[in-house]
Amino acid sequence: MSAQRVVVIGGGLAGMSAALTLADAGVEVTLLERRQRLGGLTWSFQRNDLSFDNGQHVFLRCCTAYLRFLERIGARHAVHLQPRLDIPVLSPDGTRASITRSELRAPLHLAPSLARYRHLSVADRLRLAWPALALSRLNPEDPSLDTVTFGNWLSRHGQSDVAIDRLWNLIALPTLNVQASEASLALAVKVFRTGLLDQADGGDVGWSIVPLTELHGAYAGRALGGAGVETVLGVRVQHVSEQAGGGFEVVADERSLGCDAVVVTTPPEVAQRLLPEGVLPADLGLGQSPIVNVHLVLDRPVTDLPLAAVVSSPIQFFFDRTASSGLQSGQCLSISLSAADEYIAQSSSQLVGTFFAALQALLPVARTARLVDGVVTRERAATFRATPGTAARRPGSRTSRPGLYLAGAWCDTGWPATMEGAVLSGERAARAITEDAARSTMRLEKVAP
Repeated sequence: MSAQRVVVIGGGLAGMSAALTLADAGVEVTLLERRQRLGGLTWSFQRNDLSFDNGQHVFLRCCTAYLRFLERIGARHAVHLQPRLDIPVLSPDGTRASITRSELRAPLHLAPSLARYRHLSVADRLRLAWPALALSRLNPEDPSLDTVTFGNWLSRHGQSDVAIDRLWNLIALPTLNVQASEASLALAVKVFRTGLLDQADGGDVGWSIVPLTELHGAYAGRALGGAGVETVLGVRVQHVSEQAGGGFEVVADERSLGCDAVVVTTPPEVAQRLLPEGVLPADLGLGQSPIVNVHLVLDRPVTDLPLAAVVSSPIQFFFDRTASSGLQSGQCLSISLSAADEYIAQSSSQLVGTFFAALQALLPVARTARLVDGVVTRERAATFRATPGTAARRPGSRTSRPGLYLAGAWCDTGWPATMEGAVLSGERAARAITEDAARSTMRLEKVAP
């Protein structure tokens, strides 16, 4: 194994996970990244001496691959993980509820908070048990589930439009990045079963307490260097080609690298361009779904909540990012908007105005606050569109060409496009490489005289 050389293309979570897993197995690894930083779609930037993340990225306690990655890069202390799930849910009319877990075993651990969920009528609350129990019995790997929308399934299980909007979409939107009415039932089952129903503590929420460029850039960069990975930043890969005598050639700017195997962890449209013809279809049909974040810097604190979900408002979630931004006085709140099709083309000034007004309608104290700064970040192709039919179109780690492998949150991991899915895909690609190399060695030993 020590003689094997692998090139990993892309320095996001999938690429770094693949590179570290391979290096830990004794493989010689070179990682190529076109940006001047690591982290892919998880990054941060400076403005007026403050640090802003490009988007609010969270994980759950059930995200075991991502947590392993944090341990591996020595960054576990740089994130906060709730000791117990607690998501306050606010409304501009002053109604407040929360989604919390009790001491009861799964799947009953959420029942007490849902029974008190004041954003729904008593009748709607009573009807929650049927779909919750039904979800816990569904298998996300059942292909028939990927032909149905989650919203249609919820309606058939007695859920009103109000219940879907004020409860089910609170989880579906940030995890699937589409509304329940569009979402694949298969992916929804994965999220709700793994995150909320199978284990009582699976849905505890975590987030970075440092800027993402530090978490997924600095920490990961040091870990890659310590593992012996050659990391090359600011280099653009032109193409990957098969060599006549075996192996591959990766051409990047003025540099040509020969290797035994390649892991491509770029977005699908880039992977299609880099890989030899026929490895990927011309159109994977996965679509794109945008995410927008509106960061508001205020002259005074307006809430003591670290995060909250919001109903009956343009705001979906907000997070207190004061400490990680470096703000010394006042408060920095980041408003996260998933499935942001209606906002992606709006101007930054329009978005800041809309969401500052929405924050003032939601939090009375905010009406006395002065807006110091407003920053908008957009990811137009943040995730694939998690609609029915995507499961069959998502490729696995191995391709039709031995030695060429794929990783990325868009690949077939069973998860929607999440940090967990990205890390898991990198691990799987790395394991596929080492397994295939071991099998090849065994075949050679059998035919040797």
